[in-house]
Amino acid sequence: MSFVLGPAGSRPLSSAPPSTGSILGPLTLCSRSATGSSKRLKALSLPSRNPSVFSWPTFTPVSTRNLLEKSRAQLQHKMNRLDSGLQKLQTTAAQVEVLQAKLASQEAELTFKSQNIEALITKIGLQTERVRNKREAADVEAQKVAVIQAEVSVKQKDCENDLAKAEPSLTAATAALDTLNKMNLTELKAFPNPSVAVINVAAAVMVLLAPRGRVPKDRSWKAARAFMGKVDDFLQALVSYDKEHIPESCLTVVKQEYLRNPEFHPDLVRTKSTAAAGLCAWTINIVRYYEIYCEVIPKRHALSQANAELETATAKLLSVQKKLADLDASVQSLTAQFERATAEKISCQEEVACTNQTIELANRLVKGLESEKERWSKAIVQYEKQQKTLCGDVLLTSAFVSYMGYFTRQYRVELLNNSWIPFLRSQKVSAPLTDGLDPILMLTDDATVAAWHNQGLPNDRMSTENAAILTTSERWPLIIDPQQQGIKWIRNQLGSELRVVQLRQKGYLDVIEQALSCGETVLIENLPEQVDPVLEPLLGRHTIRRGRYIQIGGKECEYNSNFKLIMHTKLANPHFPPELQAQTTLINFTVTPAGLEEQLLGQVVSQERPDLEALKMKLTTQQNHFKIELKRLEDDLLSRLSAACGNFLGDISLVEQLENTKSTAAHIQYKVVEARENETKINEARELYRPAAERASLLFFIITDLSKINPMYQFSLKSFNSVFNKAMERAEWDEDVRTRVHTLTEAITYYVFLYTSQGLFERDKLTFLSHIAFQILLKQGLIDAHEFDFLLRFPVEASKLSPVPFLSPYTWGAIKTISTMENFSGLDRDMESSPKRWRKIVESSCPEKERLPQDWKNKSSLQKLIILRALRPDRMTYTLRNLAEESMGKKYVDAVRLEFDKLYEESVPSTPVFFILSPGVDPLKDVEKLGLKLGFSIDQGTLHNVSLGQGQEEVAERALRNASKLGHWVILQNVHLVACWLPSLDALLETAAVDSHPNYRVFITGEPAPSPEKHVIPRGILENAIKITNEPPTGMNASLHAALNNFSQDTLDMCTREQEFNSMFFSLCFFHACVTERRKFGSQGWNHNYPISTRDLTISANVLYNYLEANAKSMQVPWEDLCFLFGEIMYGGHITDDWDRRLCKTYLQEFMHPKMFEGELFLCPGFLVPPFMDCSGYHSYIDEHLPSENPTLYGLHPNAELECLTVTSDNLLRTLLELQPQDSSRGKGAAQSTEEKVKSVIEDILDKLPEEYNMAEIISKTTERSPYILVCFQECEQMNLLLAEIRKSLNELDLGLRGELTISASMETLQSALFNDSVPASWARLAYPSTKTLALWFSDLICSCRELDSWTQDFVLPAVVWLSGLFNPQSFLTAVLQSIARKNQWPLDKMTLTVDVTKKAKDDFGHPPREGAYIHGLFMEGARWDTQSGVICEAVLRDLTPAMPVLYVRAVPAEEQEVKSTYECPVYRTKQRGSTYVWTLHLRTKQPPAKWIVAGVALLLSV
Repeated sequence: MSFVLGPAGSRPLSSAPPSTGSILGPLTLCSRSATGSSKRLKALSLPSRNPSVFSWPTFTPVSTRNLLEKSRAQLQHKMNRLDSGLQKLQTTAAQVEVLQAKLASQEAELTFKSQNIEALITKIGLQTERVRNKREAADVEAQKVAVIQAEVSVKQKDCENDLAKAEPSLTAATAALDTLNKMNLTELKAFPNPSVAVINVAAAVMVLLAPRGRVPKDRSWKAARAFMGKVDDFLQALVSYDKEHIPESCLTVVKQEYLRNPEFHPDLVRTKSTAAAGLCAWTINIVRYYEIYCEVIPKRHALSQANAELETATAKLLSVQKKLADLDASVQSLTAQFERATAEKISCQEEVACTNQTIELANRLVKGLESEKERWSKAIVQYEKQQKTLCGDVLLTSAFVSYMGYFTRQYRVELLNNSWIPFLRSQKVSAPLTDGLDPILMLTDDATVAAWHNQGLPNDRMSTENAAILTTSERWPLIIDPQQQGIKWIRNQLGSELRVVQLRQKGYLDVIEQALSCGETVLIENLPEQVDPVLEPLLGRHTIRRGRYIQIGGKECEYNSNFKLIMHTKLANPHFPPELQAQTTLINFTVTPAGLEEQLLGQVVSQERPDLEALKMKLTTQQNHFKIELKRLEDDLLSRLSAACGNFLGDISLVEQLENTKSTAAHIQYKVVEARENETKINEARELYRPAAERASLLFFIITDLSKINPMYQFSLKSFNSVFNKAMERAEWDEDVRTRVHTLTEAITYYVFLYTSQGLFERDKLTFLSHIAFQILLKQGLIDAHEFDFLLRFPVEASKLSPVPFLSPYTWGAIKTISTMENFSGLDRDMESSPKRWRKIVESSCPEKERLPQDWKNKSSLQKLIILRALRPDRMTYTLRNLAEESMGKKYVDAVRLEFDKLYEESVPSTPVFFILSPGVDPLKDVEKLGLKLGFSIDQGTLHNVSLGQGQEEVAERALRNASKLGHWVILQNVHLVACWLPSLDALLETAAVDSHPNYRVFITGEPAPSPEKHVIPRGILENAIKITNEPPTGMNASLHAALNNFSQDTLDMCTREQEFNSMFFSLCFFHACVTERRKFGSQGWNHNYPISTRDLTISANVLYNYLEANAKSMQVPWEDLCFLFGEIMYGGHITDDWDRRLCKTYLQEFMHPKMFEGELFLCPGFLVPPFMDCSGYHSYIDEHLPSENPTLYGLHPNAELECLTVTSDNLLRTLLELQPQDSSRGKGAAQSTEEKVKSVIEDILDKLPEEYNMAEIISKTTERSPYILVCFQECEQMNLLLAEIRKSLNELDLGLRGELTISASMETLQSALFNDSVPASWARLAYPSTKTLALWFSDLICSCRELDSWTQDFVLPAVVWLSGLFNPQSFLTAVLQSIARKNQWPLDKMTLTVDVTKKAKDDFGHPPREGAYIHGLFMEGARWDTQSGVICEAVLRDLTPAMPVLYVRAVPAEEQEVKSTYECPVYRTKQRGSTYVWTLHLRTKQPPAKWIVAGVALLLSV
């Protein structure tokens, strides 16, 4: 598609920066040029990658402007920082002088302050001495005070102890008073005549309370009552009694007169009066307290005296301490002055030091940045230049991001250097560009790239470009990553910030919606080709509500501008819809040969020399870290310089950062030098192992190419790595490194070959082996690429005649073409001059083992191959096998199939075993047998066998989930029947293997699709699986044994007519083997391939038994009925072609014959129907009497095998051609580039292509409209259609290759066909069927045009019509019928064509016959025409399709046609027969027609 600038491109220039507007013109041109050149290079890349039709992303000024603004801002920021840094450096030198003057003043001030401090120190010393003396005196006084304090403390404690003893008495007295109250005292006072005890108590109280110690004489009750007076006053007197000063007279009276009285006790008195008891208790306790108190009085006097002494001493001490405090205050004041002076001195010293340091820092800064100053100055100059070229650089970089992601490295370089840059520089208004511009440096920097590599990004240029595109693209990136290397890096880079989903998982939309609103990054893994339409608004960023929301699935989701979406697919060649491609940036992360080689080299060295590889990895990581750290330090330095203002020279960290940067840079430089030396040594050691890695890389791309043969052949890098590592482990050890590397290389090659071969069909194994051999030889430079290309293409131009009798014209044409090559010059002359020597080669049964004549014997194996392809194409398979054995070893040719037990050991839970099914083979027997041995069986419930079909999907899913947890085995049969479920199975197999039981295994069976278009099994399943093919043995012997093995002895014994049944049963088995094995002869065997199976045989055997039993009484054998049932219903029910039905019936007529009962029936030459035997006897009879495998067993001529081998060889070499890499990234010395090859073919065809016929002019030449003239008109019209299509399609492709048209799917197909020398499908649809190469087909086209040119001159029927050159030969043959019918007025529907085979060649006829026509260009296959006898006869060995003489065809009434002794011979356009049927001709024969029927004899119009 060509680009049209949309609304963004039509904005006025005033809205863009001036420099942006100035390049909008070149931008538009560049957009178109970039699109066109990208299309052109994509077209060139198609043969090698065969990608889908690609819709180019929109390339408008908007994306360019965004990148330009970003780049300009970054560039300006860099310049500002450098400019600021340089300005700071320029002002630093001037500031140093000011700092030195300041330093002198600070030093004088420092001297003055130092002198003041010395005086203070002297004064403080004197005062400190006085304080010391006073402090000693104070210490003496303090000791005295301490002694006194100790004495006082002892005395005080003694007094307190004594008082403590009196305390209970006082408490008891108080308690006694508490019992007294006004009431009971009033009651006591009211006693008229109390008891003696009460009176004594009252008397004792009176004595104690006697004022001034005067003991009353009258202590009667009356006096006591009067003494009590007022109760309240009395009670108060008791409470306030001076208990510490009781008069001695009172105390004596109380003690002597009352206390000694035994009845003076509270308990006794209480019986008389409660109040009296209280007074009694008070009296006793008061007296007791006073007695104890009196004992304490001396001690208290002593205590008081001691306290007085203490007080005096303490006063003296305080006086001393006060004087000491005054002295201390004086010292502290001096000390404070000293400290202040010292602080000022230190401050001054610091200022001096700071100034010194600042001067030093300034000098260090200037000196340290000398190199930076120079480098920054150059950088600013460079940045200024970059400013001038920024627009062009950004334009180119923008195109790089928009277009480059999909291409391989080779095409990226081609596009950038050979297309875009020259185009931009060729414009009148050219956009200036930086010389040698690296787009990666415009998008990122070395430090970021180093970080990517540390995060697991492969260390090759293409991966770095991909990462730069991915991180800067404005569109959502969609990475094509079959080997999972890109996604591994993304996961490592983003870590837990990455949200990973798959479109098939439940709830994936919820995850996307949450990430959309939170501004997270989402990775959609394993994207299929068809994306869920619900994501369309997200993919297109169709925001609503002013860009704040996106509608997903009918739900409005908040759109965070930080949200990022990354899409990933494992598909190697995805066919995404055009709209998805336009909305995303496709990035090709497919591993490159060079990149893979480096990775594998690392693995080899890790295995062989882990120390070496670890050191290399350490050095690489270290260098990456150094780059990152250096950039960080320099950025920090520039930021500090830019941010520094005022006196920035005080910023020590700035200078230290500089020195750190310089030190790190110097360290890095040292490490770089050291690393280079180490790396050189490491690389020298590592290079010794490169041959093994190189071979492994080559093998990986060889096996990935196998999917071109069959889409079942899929292999992943993960599985390849597993085989690769196991091969290294099993390789024989050798101390010599070179021997060890050779052993490793051979082991890797052999184990990869075995691993891959076990999953290939037999028909493809030689192709694979040959491909490996040739690619290795090419890689080693042991064969010439031009010669190899010639061998595969074999561009032969057939010759009309051959001067060498034993060579056909085609073979001679091949020899003449070969002779044009430098190394084969003179080959044609040598064959003409020495035919006998070459005849020996041609007629040898094993020409590949013969030595070539004369000097030709010295030719290389490849050159011998080229010669043998011309002389004996049927032996090419044997020759290729010999070449593989010669170049690789005999073990590759004789490789045996690994036992299933060994293959099982290679499996793990995440690696299923996939059996690719073949008819007649049950591969699950091996699984069940091994399962029983290991304890897995259906009976034990540890083996789950699920035969897939409608409704079995859930059963299978349940079985897989349970088995993964429990460690069971699961067999999934016929997965090809549930195509819609297979993507889910792919995902389930992956998830079920995670954290599964180690015994868990999955075994899968599936049939390959009949064509690649119908292939349904997902790539993921096939890539991860160990693929195994099981094919039944081939050949008559094996098939006959297999047919008999379907029955037992019971089958032979069940019929009452045993002898007849057994003989007919054996013939039936031979018939079955014959019709099944005949398929290997291709279209000469059967026109179509039919699904004949053993079920047809078993049913036919039952029918045979029933019919014989039904006719047991008559003892007759219903031959016709049985032949009809077998030939028309049982086997014939599959057959759709009448000629194949005739063949089937003929076989039955030959094999089901009464002669078998007489022992005279030969089922094939040399093999009689066996006599009556048991089952084992029949097997023995086959082994002893059946001739060795050859075409005569099936009634075919030995040439049928040669034809089969020739077709096989041609197909093999054609496949090898298609497998050849079409880019320069693999192999050396490519014969011709894709572009050169395709362009040369286009030019050659267009130069030779005839002009179209002017139908109006041709029709006006004659008014006659005879059947022949009408056929001529029709042929011209058909030719015009074909010529017009050829010219139109070639012109379009030419424009596409030049980038002037978008490459379409049809153009891709056409280009691929031209490159592979095959007829494009669009041409073939308008032409007649042909199996020839493009060169030969086009040559026939030119000849057809010449025939038509001659015919249209006068419309006279050509003397001999080239029937093969007609688009519709049936029309011409019908015209023969019509012309004769009109001439003789015969009814057309009752006429038929008869043919007479002449003995003449085309040039022997000068004019057409009066009736009918002479035709030529026919060939016979399966037999030959005996010109002398005029009958069909046996073919000559190696003359596969002899040319027929001129045939004379004419029309006769049907009843007059002679059919006796004739063979009804079908005529076909090509060897493919089938749908190319043209007519039926009756040819004379002396042999029974059945001979030619089973021989597959037919006439062909093209060979």
